[in-house]
Amino acid sequence: MDYTERLRRLAINDASLVDGGEDTAVAALLDPVLDPRTRALVRLAALVAVGGAVPSFGAQADAAVNAGATAEEIVDVLFSVVPVTGLPRAVAAGPKLALALGYDTTEELEQQPVGDKA
Repeated sequence: MDYTERLRRLAINDASLVDGGEDTAVAALLDPVLDPRTRALVRLAALVAVGGAVPSFGAQADAAVNAGATAEEIVDVLFSVVPVTGLPRAVAAGPKLALALGYDTTEELEQQPVGDKA
């Protein structure tokens, strides 16, 4: 199914895109154009935009790493969406993404000496 057909079906809220009523619609969902790495990075960007939950960040960060993305690329997604989502969204997502990557920002901040802002 080409991109125009996929867009048309979304525009008319074609239920077969989600209920599996039509083989071609199911194929459009199960055979995406984006590779798994890119898809996981895009989903992380979407989580920043909507204020996703910690477990969602964990699942998508794992998917991105398993698909070959580096921690640096994953963090770059956070900074790349700032012009679109705004800095407050990125700041709110930062600790969630850090935890997903195994880095506890809260613990790190608590260990900094008082007055050290670096």
